[in-house]
Amino acid sequence: MDDAPRTPAAGPLASFARFTALGGGVGLLSSGAVALLAEQLPWALANALITVVSTLLCTELHARFTFGSRRPAGWRRHWQSAGSAAAAYLVTCAAMFVLHLVQSSPGALTEQAVYLGASGLAGLARFLLLRLYVFATGRDRTAANASWQLQCPQGMLEAPTTVGTLQQRQFALASS
Repeated sequence: MDDAPRTPAAGPLASFARFTALGGGVGLLSSGAVALLAEQLPWALANALITVVSTLLCTELHARFTFGSRRPAGWRRHWQSAGSAAAAYLVTCAAMFVLHLVQSSPGALTEQAVYLGASGLAGLARFLLLRLYVFATGRDRTAANASWQLQCPQGMLEAPTTVGTLQQRQFALASS
C-alpha cells in the first residue's frame, strides 16, 4: 500500500490547520474529561488516562486526515506518537504543578487556561515531530534529515548528507 498523501493540499499550512482542528477539538474534549475524571481520581492519574485515550484517537485522525495516509496509523506510528504524547503529558503536569505552587487554590477557569496553554505549546512541538518524522513519506523524511543548516557570522555550518570517511562526516564550514 502506498503511503503517499491523498490530496495535493498536504502542505505544511493545510496540515497544520487540520492538525489544529482535529487535535484542538480532541484537546478541548479531553480538557473537560480530565476535569470530570479528576473529581474521582487524582489529577495526574486522570490526565494520564485521558492522554492515552486521546493519543490513540488523535494518531488515527492525524494519519487519515491531517497527513493523508492511505492506511491506518499502525503500531509503529502509535508508539512514536505515544512518545510525543508522553512529553506533552509531562508538560501539562509540570504546568499544573507550577500553577499550584504559585496559587494554592486556583479556580477551575485558571486551571483550564493553564492546562490548555501548556497543551497548545506541546501540541505545536508534536505537530513538527509528527509531520517531519512520524508521518513523513520516505522522500519528506530524507529531506528533513538532510537539509538543516545553521547560519554563522563567518559562513554556514552544514551537516553532511551522506556517510563516508571521517572527514566527510565532520561538519564543513563554508565561508559566505
